[in-house]
Amino acid sequence: MVIFKQITRSIILLLPIVLLGLAHPSTVHADAGFRNWVNGFSKVARRKGISRVTYNRAFKGIRSADREVLTLARYQPEFRQKLWMYFDTRVSEEAIARGKKEKGRWGRWLNIIERKYGVSSNILLAIWSMESGYGEAMKKQKSLRSVVRSLATLAYASRRKSLRRFARTQLIAALKILQSGRINTSHLRGSWAGAMGHTQFIPTSYRLYGQDIDGDGRKDIWSSVPDALATAANLLKRNGWRSGQTWGYEVTVPARVKRYSGKTRTIGSWAKLGVRRVAGRKFPSGKTRATLKFPAGKKGPAFLMLKNYFVLKRYNNSDKYALAVGHLGDQIGGAGEFKRSVPRPFRKMSFKERIEIQTRLTRLGLYKSDIDGKIGSGTRAAIRKAQIKMGVNPTGFESPKFLAWLRSRG
Repeated sequence: MVIFKQITRSIILLLPIVLLGLAHPSTVHADAGFRNWVNGFSKVARRKGISRVTYNRAFKGIRSADREVLTLARYQPEFRQKLWMYFDTRVSEEAIARGKKEKGRWGRWLNIIERKYGVSSNILLAIWSMESGYGEAMKKQKSLRSVVRSLATLAYASRRKSLRRFARTQLIAALKILQSGRINTSHLRGSWAGAMGHTQFIPTSYRLYGQDIDGDGRKDIWSSVPDALATAANLLKRNGWRSGQTWGYEVTVPARVKRYSGKTRTIGSWAKLGVRRVAGRKFPSGKTRATLKFPAGKKGPAFLMLKNYFVLKRYNNSDKYALAVGHLGDQIGGAGEFKRSVPRPFRKMSFKERIEIQTRLTRLGLYKSDIDGKIGSGTRAAIRKAQIKMGVNPTGFESPKFLAWLRSRG
């Protein structure tokens, strides 16, 4: 669960993980009830300084709640997916190659941003990849939603008071962004949770951390890559990012020390207990404090997590997310895979193989979404349908055996 005091301080950017406990779509009241709520909320907005003109402009054409928002809110990959599933989609060879390409393309701006905020370019590229696929998600207009409608739906339909309060706060912030005159309603489109732009900021965080590094007079996280990356860097810096330090170290841990998982000590203290960096590497400093973690369980890789790892969690409060950003950033920078593999039931499928799975599922009429090599909920649903046809346990997992079956179907 998300720590709700962080929400009220507007620290977390992307909060799909807070939207638990929402009403089931079937419990959403009739659209007349939603319109009554919108009319009533206008009084709250006016007390917060929102003009009637701004309010009417924001809600123009919005006549009903977005029922799909409530369905999407129930699926939280940071919590539902195993680590290998989460990594296969996000820390892929395609994401690494694209990150290296974008590093060359935006090198001048990345250097400027890194000098100003002290945040590694590789980390910023990894965040950009995780949040919008280097902006590719923003090109899919059908997947973008009205932020105003999404937040109004959440504020209207949530059963939990704390979640209604979160959505109402974000909605007021979105209206203030619109009222500023620098951003119009076409910009207020994003995820079902109200996150916007290349680096997916919720409205309060945009207002708190938004940057105009390209100097055009707008904090434009939608169409200015430099502004979006600078805004992400500003959030990390202001939440305690330590310039020049990494996020963590992969380590080997004696069996007797594994019981200290989750404990924090100086690296020197860990070293005295027999904790070592992998491949014979040395720790830069023994005085730095670090937390021992086993993200995939004690049979998987072990890490000493530094301050920057926990700063990454201020962007999205998930261990999977922070580890994926750190690992992807390292590989964009030229590092390799972890020395100890994340436990998995079968070998990792390549990007090319995942594309082939989606293509063959499409030919069978089981998959109707983007062929992008990303195994998300839609692809897994299609895989389950195919596995039922195969007469095997419908796990929804892609595997070499499953691909072989698809190929046998021509």
